[in-house]
Amino acid sequence: MDRFDAMQAFARVVETGSFTRAASTLHMSKTTVSQLVQQLEARLRVKLLNRTTRKVAVTADGAAYYERVQALLAALEDADTALSSAAVAPRGRLRVDVPSPFARLLLIPALPGFHERYPDIQLDLGVSDRHVSLLDESVDCVIRGGEITDASLVARHIADLPLEVYAAPAYLAAHGTPKHPAQLQAGEHRVVGYRGARKGQTLVFSLQREGESLQVQGRSSLVVDDGNAYLAAGQAGLGVLWLPRYMALGALANGELVRLFEDWEIAPMPLYIAYTPNRHVSGKLRVFMEWVVEVVRRGCS
Repeated sequence: MDRFDAMQAFARVVETGSFTRAASTLHMSKTTVSQLVQQLEARLRVKLLNRTTRKVAVTADGAAYYERVQALLAALEDADTALSSAAVAPRGRLRVDVPSPFARLLLIPALPGFHERYPDIQLDLGVSDRHVSLLDESVDCVIRGGEITDASLVARHIADLPLEVYAAPAYLAAHGTPKHPAQLQAGEHRVVGYRGARKGQTLVFSLQREGESLQVQGRSSLVVDDGNAYLAAGQAGLGVLWLPRYMALGALANGELVRLFEDWEIAPMPLYIAYTPNRHVSGKLRVFMEWVVEVVRRGCS
């Protein structure tokens, strides 16, 4: 048994959740991958995976072993990189999860430049506003707006996104234009609610102006948990909404949204890249994080 091949096969089964998918990414047969994992379990005298006809699940011992194996494989990759022409060209698979508006408006449009710079990095991009368990889902890093309260993560602050209040012309024509944000809190206008993934509660926003300060949640007839759906609801005239400026630029330019309360300020939304402290920061993860900082500075300045 080649221990490196066996560890790589085991790690890929954990990451993909399937012997078939692992075999495909490793360019091996499913039988070979299965045999390597069985040989590894026999050598360790520990059951690493529970197999059924429908799924493969990692055991508690397997999860602990996977973390050590993943760090070892990443360190070996970096060692190879440091002594080869790959020192300026990181390579390998990188699993990232980002919010849906961030992916659609900033990240994906900029990806051709990333792949031109780093052609040997394969991005496995999860696009969602849901809470992602980096360890359970074998994700290298996540990009998230709002404070990171999970003490188990290393969070790198990369930007503060300006927030502003908007509504569609159709909504304003039907309901009038609010002159003061207190009208929203009083229920005189509808807002589109956004439910945060971490706490499951509708977000509340704080506004300030020359000594005035108030918090607004408002009355919602619609609450969503996805940023793209939130923007679409505002454009459809379903209520007032609060957006990072980069999300509103296109709709402002084509007249689908109008900015409200321009003399009021909203505390900006912090943007973070987060990863687990026990996950090795490989060369490919490092260059991806630096590239994201560049993209955010260009698109959100």
